[in-house]
Amino acid sequence: MYLETYETYKTVPDKKLKNKTVVVIDTLRTSSVITTALANGAKEVIPVVEIEDAIELARRLESNSFLLGGERNGAKIEGFDLSNSPFEYRSDTVKDKTVIITTTNGTKALKKASLSDDVIIGCLLNASAVADYLFSKSRDIVIICAGTKGKFSIDDIITAGVIYDRLKNRICFDSDDLSKASYFLYKAFQNDILSILKESTSFNIMKKSGYKNDLLYCASMDMFNIVPKYEDGIVRL
Repeated sequence: MYLETYETYKTVPDKKLKNKTVVVIDTLRTSSVITTALANGAKEVIPVVEIEDAIELARRLESNSFLLGGERNGAKIEGFDLSNSPFEYRSDTVKDKTVIITTTNGTKALKKASLSDDVIIGCLLNASAVADYLFSKSRDIVIICAGTKGKFSIDDIITAGVIYDRLKNRICFDSDDLSKASYFLYKAFQNDILSILKESTSFNIMKKSGYKNDLLYCASMDMFNIVPKYEDGIVRL
């Protein structure tokens, strides 16, 4: 088993995704939102790249069967039902609904990952469940960090480090240097994850948009024992 980590979806060569299990991470906040929505009973989540794609898809679905969610540069999209705050994806809101979501970075990372036949979504909320899934598959792994504005993001790489740590406790594997660096960064801050996440660009964007309270939630470790799987353009459990 070999693990490779990429700092943004833009840096992943297409050929690296073939016959690999791919983990997409956008801890602040798309992967945390998708995981929360499914844990709270959403029927499915459909990630799309553009706002226009979300609106067009919504036109083809039955009214009251779906919700539009997402953000641009951290702020709720005008006319959408939900922002990209996990607190809005409560059971009484999303249960049995199709959630159509578009975000600045996370949904683009998922689109890139779709070149693989085995794509899952990871965050701190389900890191151990993701490691269990990777162990059960015993395939080579690619972790794609969504990044922020096309650059390296602390919150994503810390999450990659947590998954590395959990997997390391289950099986011996080899990895590239960025995977090892993510692990060492996590180990250095494992007793105070919040302190390092507060330094991230993603958090500062959230804070400016009025969502700073999302950080404590998204930093919660192993809240859910679920693995969202992205297949044929749709994320389900």
